[in-house]
Amino acid sequence: MALSIINSFVSWILKKRIHQIELFTKYPHEVQNELLLNLIQRAKQTEIGKKYDFSSINSYQTFAQRVPVSFYEQIEPLIERSRKGENNIYWPEPIKYFAKSSGTTNAKSKFIPVSANALENCHYKAGKDMLCLYLNNNEDSQLFTGKSLRLGGSKQLYADNNTIFGDLSAILIDNLPFWAELGSTPNSKVSLMNEWNEKMKTIVKETKNENVTSLLGVPSWLLVLLNNVLQDTQKTNLLELWPNAEVYFHGGISFEPYKEQYQKLFPKESFRFYENYNASEGFFAIQDRNNADDMLLMLDYGIFYEFIPMDTFATSNQKTVSLADVQLNKSYAVVITTNAGLWRYIIGDTVRFTSLDPYRIKITGRTKHYINVFGEELMIENTDKALALTAKAFNVDVVEYTVAPVFMKDNQKGAHEWIIEFKEEPTDLLAFKKQLDENIQTLNSDYEAKRYNNMTLNELVINVAKPNLFHLWLSKQDKLGGQNKIPRLSNSRMYLEELIKLNN
Repeated sequence: MALSIINSFVSWILKKRIHQIELFTKYPHEVQNELLLNLIQRAKQTEIGKKYDFSSINSYQTFAQRVPVSFYEQIEPLIERSRKGENNIYWPEPIKYFAKSSGTTNAKSKFIPVSANALENCHYKAGKDMLCLYLNNNEDSQLFTGKSLRLGGSKQLYADNNTIFGDLSAILIDNLPFWAELGSTPNSKVSLMNEWNEKMKTIVKETKNENVTSLLGVPSWLLVLLNNVLQDTQKTNLLELWPNAEVYFHGGISFEPYKEQYQKLFPKESFRFYENYNASEGFFAIQDRNNADDMLLMLDYGIFYEFIPMDTFATSNQKTVSLADVQLNKSYAVVITTNAGLWRYIIGDTVRFTSLDPYRIKITGRTKHYINVFGEELMIENTDKALALTAKAFNVDVVEYTVAPVFMKDNQKGAHEWIIEFKEEPTDLLAFKKQLDENIQTLNSDYEAKRYNNMTLNELVINVAKPNLFHLWLSKQDKLGGQNKIPRLSNSRMYLEELIKLNN
């Protein structure tokens, strides 16, 4: 009874935010423009503010003309000064935390500033909104009668020149209020353990006897943990262990290749999957409807959005548009200005809009992670979907995959070469390969045109990875766990060659 009362009270508190969410969906451009001018006003006495004369900027147009778009490499010198203790460079308040992020593949780490403002009014606000939107759609939820199983980064926090750096998840866990800690499992100490394999064992031991009602984590890594739990407890599915589990909040990578496996782990119609879109740079979008495959762009987190159409990206004709000028079903690179002092920063993700009223998006990939060697413009969204459809047709589960081009040589045509780790290999790999190739053609007309009569591209090539190949590959790079991701697509063969060498 007491838990039920707590559940009702917390749900009521969280759902009070719905009115504000409805407000920014009704007046998106007004909310975004006011937010931008507030950010400019706050930072006008910073080094960046003086350089671009923020004091005289009173419109988006002036801001866009005056401040250049930038990648991390261009702002790194300012961030390094900030990490050494200098203040008021790009944001007026001192920056204590830096989220260490190497993205998917970069060998060199990035240090993304996380201001106190961003921590409270972006990341934590988003966490509450994620629950708010879920609860608003599921009135009978008993979420707070149990605990949330979370799987965060496996790196500790490190102090350096009076600043602190580490995985964003470690920063968030380190700053969680006590009431959030009480509702989570495993505890903070276990969540921040460094050694991945030992951490897995400890989490299994701590969580298998808890009443888990929700789960939170990156699909690929959480799947490893959940399979360990199944193996340890000898259950056939996880509802036998956690009968009150009702929702999995996921993000970080596409859920498409993993959805079937999660449905087997939680085999009931009412179990929900809710996607969120967050990164070291900020929290951007949250699924706002049951069974949807897109997310509501959150417009009042202290982040101002701009977008670069991918057909102009990195060309002499590159242009940037505001939210008011985006179009449906077109791929855009995301540019953000934030309450942590990132000004017109290209985060490296690509999205497309599925709705303009309200603004809803789907992640389509990364600006650096696509294949366009032969004019095929293949995006991660295409390969994830095609592989999921093919795996379902052949009743197999995919663990991981990556794709690279086979370059034209002499009179030979090009192709795409895959390496796929299956839970169990398809009984007819040739038929699987043919179906996968056809599914990609259905989803991508440019690929279809290049494949027509093998005009430019031959049929794709598949290498079957030995068990745990990708795990081993990440281990060799000290990238096990947390927010590390497999590079899905690349115009280079570097990752593929490393994996094939390891596979042999």
